Amino acid sequence: MVLLLAGGTHTGKTNLAQKLLERYHWPYFSIDHLKMGLIRSGHCPLTPESPDEELTAYLWPIVREMVKTAVENGQNLIVEGCYIPFSYKEDFPPEYREQIRFLCLVFHEEYIRNRYGDILKYANVIEDRLEDGACSMEKMLEENRKNQEACLQYGCPYCLIREEYAPDWRPELP
Repeated sequence: MVLLLAGGTHTGKTNLAQKLLERYHWPYFSIDHLKMGLIRSGHCPLTPESPDEELTAYLWPIVREMVKTAVENGQNLIVEGCYIPFSYKEDFPPEYREQIRFLCLVFHEEYIRNRYGDILKYANVIEDRLEDGACSMEKMLEENRKNQEACLQYGCPYCLIREEYAPDWRPELP
């Protein structure tokens, strides 16, 4: 089984992946690590500041084939990152889709407005972020709104975070 764990910046994807690894012993793969490895090695024409659409177009074909390999080998894997397209189902035949689950973490607008400081406070709970200045409240509101709309458009399951949310929080998985 492969779990694709999507969501906007700071929604807790990496933290949830780590908690699932600890609980179920499933390995997880961070798309951000792939992105930075490709960029730092000079094998990628993009930068960390490149638009998400460009990064997704570059990274998703690689990640997609990794997912296929895990499914073909009957391996459990959690893939986490914001570069998973909501149209991911179109890239897999039905027999592969049976082995893939998707969950998008989405902050409710009120949650962002009321707890923006807490969201930033937990930003480094799993990994140290070198630069966090681009994460304005307005950007976060827009990104989460777009992600929820995309989930609805593509019929993707999502967890709408409205209430208390801390680093040890675990949603029920599909």
